[in-house]
This record gives sequence, C-alpha cells and structure tokens, in this order.
Amino acid sequence: MKFIPIEASQVTLTQLMLPSYSNFSGKIHGGFILNLMDQVAFSCASRHSGHYSVTASVNKVDFLHPIEVGELVTLKSSVNYTGRTSMVVGVRVESENIKTGEVKHCNSSYFTMVAKDEENNNVPVPGLLLDTEESVRRYVRSIYRQAQAKERNKSFQKENFILKDHLDELKNHNAKVML
Repeated sequence: MKFIPIEASQVTLTQLMLPSYSNFSGKIHGGFILNLMDQVAFSCASRHSGHYSVTASVNKVDFLHPIEVGELVTLKSSVNYTGRTSMVVGVRVESENIKTGEVKHCNSSYFTMVAKDEENNNVPVPGLLLDTEESVRRYVRSIYRQAQAKERNKSFQKENFILKDHLDELKNHNAKVML
C-alpha cells in the first residue's frame, strides 16, 4: 500500500473579498465561503487520491467572525484521515484586514470526500503518512468523530427512538409538544 505525506496534498487558497460576494448586511455571504471551502477540499482530496473526489458530507460549520468586503480570505486544507475510498479534509478559513494586518480565524470544518474513477465508481485512496504528533491527533480525532456520528444516527433512527425517554428534555427548550 502507498502512503503519502500530508504536505504533498495540502492546498491553500487566498482570495480578495469583493462587494459582489456580500449579503444583505454587507458582510461576505456564508454560502460563498462554503463554496470556497468545498473547492479547496476537492482540490486537496483529488491531489491526495489522484482522482476527482466528491463531497460526501460536511461536518458542522460554525461562523465565528464575519468577513468584511476588502479583506483577504485564506483557506487552508489538509487530509486528516484516509479510509479505503474516502478522506476527511480539514479546512480552516482565516480573514486578514489588509490595512491593519489583523488575522481572524473565521471557521473550520471537516469535509468527507470520496475518490471516483471515470465511471463514477469509488476507488481506493493512498494511506496517510503520519509523521507528527499533531497529524496522529487529527487522524484519531477523525476516527472518534466518525464513531460519534454513527452512534448519533443509530440512536435517532425512527425504529430506535422512544418518545417518552426524551419528553423531559424538551421542557427547557423553545418548543411545545401537543401529541
């Protein structure tokens, strides 16, 4: 089996934020940033696998700070985990005020990407060469994140959900149950 160093597939993209990318409040539209994140995740996964890769899922995106028109946005992507045909690509978004030099971490997310051949079949991907403590931490974190997602999905499948076990949880939330 082939193993590729993390650095070999990393992709960084920096782009000036233009007024046409802004939303109704004058900040950069979150959907535009998500599009850029998907592009760098695609590029990183495709570079690692040697095949075009598609987005299978995106794990939680929290927008931490608004991005202003005129700022530079830098997206950094890196393969954190490799399965048989899938990869987890971590994407970090930072904005930079050109005038002050202030850099803000705007968001991070994890994209699960699947490598595809010309007939759209899943294809095996090279493994990941883990050569730092940080790379091992990120790989193991991906394993745990996948296990938690599987358990969460299993617990809330219709056939496994027991209503009476959850009604008390709703008492302190902005919902009214009328069954």
